[in-house]
Amino acid sequence: MQYRQLGATDLNVSRICFGCWQLSPAWWGAVQVEPWAAAVRAALDGGVNFIDTADAYGDGLAETELGKLLKGDGTRDRFVLATKFFWNFADGPDRFPDTTHDYILRACEASLRRLQTDHIDLYQIHAWDPLTRPDEVAAAFQQLRREGKVRWFGASNLNPEQMELYRAHFDVSCLQPPFSLLATEVAARELPYCLRHNIGVINYSSLQRGLLGGHYTAESTFVGRRADDPLFRRAGLKIVLQAVEEAKAVAAGLGLTIAELAVRWVLTHPAITSAIVGVRKAEHITGIVRAADDRLTQKTWHWLAARFRRAQAEALAASA
Repeated sequence: MQYRQLGATDLNVSRICFGCWQLSPAWWGAVQVEPWAAAVRAALDGGVNFIDTADAYGDGLAETELGKLLKGDGTRDRFVLATKFFWNFADGPDRFPDTTHDYILRACEASLRRLQTDHIDLYQIHAWDPLTRPDEVAAAFQQLRREGKVRWFGASNLNPEQMELYRAHFDVSCLQPPFSLLATEVAARELPYCLRHNIGVINYSSLQRGLLGGHYTAESTFVGRRADDPLFRRAGLKIVLQAVEEAKAVAAGLGLTIAELAVRWVLTHPAITSAIVGVRKAEHITGIVRAADDRLTQKTWHWLAARFRRAQAEALAASA
């Protein structure tokens, strides 16, 4: 496993980050905790020292299960632990964005309790909140840092202009955007911005919600929110899977699985510090870690980018 410094922080993180989004039934359906727990242990055995979750995943479920696991195994200090806040789900079923000063403090305390830890290494704003002034967010962050509850702060799903507003008041140490062979929008602006300002990047959906993992066929069906995604519907899915089949030949030539190739493609971009991979079984993570061992050539990287750009455009047109 290779490791890299996260932006300007003192956090040295594995280039593969274990993502806990899979413990979110609204997105992924019923959760089997034991296979997931085995996957976390396998990740640690494979050199992964970085784990990312959020209070919104399962409305506290992911943090709660992760806290139980790390406490029970005594492995909290072996991980760089990242989590996120944004969605206020404490006051009823209809959650809403909330990054006010008092809510940030309450959300952090709740995350610490669920995670059964006394500090969070990287605390991230899950999305942009237009109703809260950045200096109010900064005041909460300063208090959390003074109290030793949070070490570094980051953001997820923000554009450069939004990061600029926050950076006028506090250090944004990391950005967490979507980035994969089928989601390259951030390559135009967000990734160059982070390179220019030495902001770490931990991308999510490296396998495009499993679509690039090589496990699906044109007859596969999906539950949760993937069922509404045009790339997962029958017409679009067939087009994307054709590109996946062509990429499998490239992967085989490199001695990789298609999942490893997709993650290595992400990690080859110079802005990416660590690629978040969400897995539900131990064999998923053990089939990914080799992606961090090397880079793709420029020829291979650009061929894959062009092939999946075409597949994405055709799939969206077919599903329109």
